[in-house]
Parts: sequence; C-alpha cells; structure tokens
Amino acid sequence: MTVLPALSPFRTTARIVLGVFLLFAGTAHLFFAREEFAAQVPSWMPLDTDFVVVASGIVEVVLGAALIFLPRWRVHIGWIVAAFFVAVFPGNIAQYVDGVDAFGLDTDSARLTRLFFQPLLVAWALWSTGAWRDRRTLRGSTRQ
Repeated sequence: MTVLPALSPFRTTARIVLGVFLLFAGTAHLFFAREEFAAQVPSWMPLDTDFVVVASGIVEVVLGAALIFLPRWRVHIGWIVAAFFVAVFPGNIAQYVDGVDAFGLDTDSARLTRLFFQPLLVAWALWSTGAWRDRRTLRGSTRQ
C-alpha cells in the first residue's frame, strides 16, 4: 500500500469545507431547491428533469460525505469530484444560453460570471485533496 504525503491543515480544511458544500447542495437538490436545480437541467437532456435533479443530489451527498469521512481515499475522490464538476458544467452553460433565472442569477452577466466559477471548483477539488500533486505517487504504486 502506498503512503501518500500528508496534506497541510489548510488543504485538509478546504477539503472538508468542499465536502460540507457538496452535502448542503445535495440536500438542497433533494429537499428545498429542486425547482432551482431543475432550471439548470438542459432542455436537450434525454432524461426526466426531476430524475436528473434527484440523481445529481444523491451523487453530491455521497461525494461530500466521501470528502469528509474517507481521507484515505482523498486522491481518488478528488478526481471523481473534479469530474463531477466538469460533468454538470453543461447545465450551467445551458442556463446561460437559455437565459433561465435560478439562484438569483437573473441577468445574462450574472449567469456568465457564474460560468467562470466552475473551473475554480474543479481546481478546489484537485488541490484540496492533493489529487493533482499525488497523482504520480498513486500511478507508481500500480506498476509493481
């Protein structure tokens, strides 16, 4: 088993904060902001909108809990969380392109500005888990 280098307390805190953020967002998907999240599901999505909202909420709850409670798997989880943020980005683009109001984003400039935050979430996931830094350590451990 490969031992990963320790993370700084700041990175660990950032990982836990991201986990809490995902837990909150996932809970919001499921219980009190379903309509707001439905506004982000692209019209071209071939699945039922409510299913997409509920499924993505469940994924967010699982990923948030994993970030908080599975630090041993932080690198793998970091890559998965980053991929999730990339996967939901088309919904943010669709919200901008279609001019859909949700979460107080009621102008094109507000929706456009939001698009620039998605890469920051990807970077947060990779940095706070050490996923980018420790990718070679894990890759080297599988070549035995």
